[in-house]
Amino acid sequence: MHKKAYLTHPLRDGAVQCRVCEHFCAIHPGEIGRCGVRRNEDGTLYLTVYGEAVALNLDPVEKKPLFHFLPGGQILSVGTYGCNFRCPFCQNWSISQQGDQPGYQGHTAMPEMLVETCQRYGAEMIAYTYNEPTVFFEYTYDTAQLAHERGIRNVYVSNGYMSEEMLEMLVPFLDGINVDLKGFTEAFYRDQCQARLEPVKRNIRTIAQETDVEIEVTTLLIPGLNDSEEELRAMASWLAEVDHEMPWHISAFHPDYQMRDRPPTPPASLARAYELGKEAGLDYVYVGNVTDVDRSSTFCPECGELLIRRRWYSVDERWEERGVCPRCGHRVPGVWS
Repeated sequence: MHKKAYLTHPLRDGAVQCRVCEHFCAIHPGEIGRCGVRRNEDGTLYLTVYGEAVALNLDPVEKKPLFHFLPGGQILSVGTYGCNFRCPFCQNWSISQQGDQPGYQGHTAMPEMLVETCQRYGAEMIAYTYNEPTVFFEYTYDTAQLAHERGIRNVYVSNGYMSEEMLEMLVPFLDGINVDLKGFTEAFYRDQCQARLEPVKRNIRTIAQETDVEIEVTTLLIPGLNDSEEELRAMASWLAEVDHEMPWHISAFHPDYQMRDRPPTPPASLARAYELGKEAGLDYVYVGNVTDVDRSSTFCPECGELLIRRRWYSVDERWEERGVCPRCGHRVPGVWS
């Protein structure tokens, strides 16, 4: 289904500027944006995958990953086609790098159906994920409004490249977000993502400091590309400056898509990144995509008490009151109820 885009600006000769992400594509009649799913039809911009879910699953919320957000809860995950990045290491490339085209294999899943599915299966949350949710903003926004009315939480799993206008419009209905901070140099973003670093940093800072949205950050550690001690130290220090209580997930890379020539992330690199995060002053650092119980569990930053033990998606909560350390009473930031 096609849906008229919400954030646009008219240009000359029927062209339209899309204003949902930081590419600000100028799209001429008959053309599509670089995301592949926003098309100009006779001077009007449309989202071409509205209500069409190519991926729809019930997941543990830890899979997003969100560790400080209703632990152990079930979340309905929905994605479509398209992305505004071109990462050669994308693990969801089969949908993210596909756009509006014949043979589309999505399932009709309008906002009302997504909310009803949550209610039917007892899922307290909806995640807009798999591909970049910014590019199917109208679908996420309408669903999020309806979910909000029904008491269902909304989560974005995003590359963080949305425009300021789009973020401002979304925030009133957004409860949680995991932002990929893919590297910490402009060269990495230019060469690997065909994008820019600064808008991602701006949006992380805005969400963390100016909203009540629970934000967690993930970095995929790619050998030889973004895993130098200098870059990781700079990234961790910046995150701690923004908010030392903001969880940072360091995920292991596995060869995929167009990047099959690099080895998986060595455990030693993950452990070193973890230590750098702690040294920078981050209270909550987590290692993911590998079995590492200690580095994927939550400890009280004040007294060291084990609060949540995790083994992949198995969660063992050790506190009497969620969010409160039973030994010293320290309050852990997050969404616990």
